[in-house]
Amino acid sequence: MEDRHDQEEIYSQRIKAGKRTYFFDVKATRGQDYYLTITESKRKLRDDDTFSYEKHKIFLYKEDFAKFVDALQDAVDYVREELLSEEEVAELDRPRPAYDNYEGGEPGFNPNRSDDNY
Repeated sequence: MEDRHDQEEIYSQRIKAGKRTYFFDVKATRGQDYYLTITESKRKLRDDDTFSYEKHKIFLYKEDFAKFVDALQDAVDYVREELLSEEEVAELDRPRPAYDNYEGGEPGFNPNRSDDNY
């Protein structure tokens, strides 16, 4: 993987989900090779009453996008069709705002955010 400074962030979307926040960031290398990073960030309370963030990140390369989306959709469909009740599916289908933290520009994009903030 190239040095962090060699990567250009093109698009970012943040999804708040309780104590977790998910970031979907599209980046490009200097050679204009595109990839997606998906980061889960969870806020943790330390013993001294300060907070830290536990982060997990995956890198998804453009050649794997279609396979990833297909596998994710298959897994979601299985849970919805085989494991959840009709009431639980209805709750999942309840309309929600498209973006929890729209800050102008691209949905969820914050040009002042660095990778260290999540």
